[in-house]
Amino acid sequence: MSRSSVLLLLPFVFLAACGEVEDTRPGQPVKTRQEAFKSILRSFEPMGTMLKDNRYDADKFAAMAAELVAKRDEPWGHFGADTNYPPSKSKPEVWSKAAEFDKQKQGFLAATDELLAAANKKDKNAVGEPYKKVYDTCQTCHRNFRER
Repeated sequence: MSRSSVLLLLPFVFLAACGEVEDTRPGQPVKTRQEAFKSILRSFEPMGTMLKDNRYDADKFAAMAAELVAKRDEPWGHFGADTNYPPSKSKPEVWSKAAEFDKQKQGFLAATDELLAAANKKDKNAVGEPYKKVYDTCQTCHRNFRER
């Protein structure tokens, strides 16, 4: 291998060695909340796919909405004062604007309640707007409180 080939490959070797920063703190609060949000997303995204692809199944949708509501409280307790360290993607505003962050969280909780109530009606026409409301609360909170 020529010297120029080695020099071209060197950055890729270093990038491959750089992985996601691991949460090594006791109880892994950052990792725990990230996994809780991913779990919420795994309940939420299939509902959107179902609506988008026009494959609405009232019973499955209601079950996913119930699953979402059951999981929605899991991440919030892991936003302790000392949990803004890598691999966190939280902005400092989570802590410096705690009242606004809590307001966003409360909006999400209310929107998921509304989605569950609509899903339990088992009417596709009833779930579109509440689904969008949950989506919008997620987007607003990410825009204000999460690094990209």
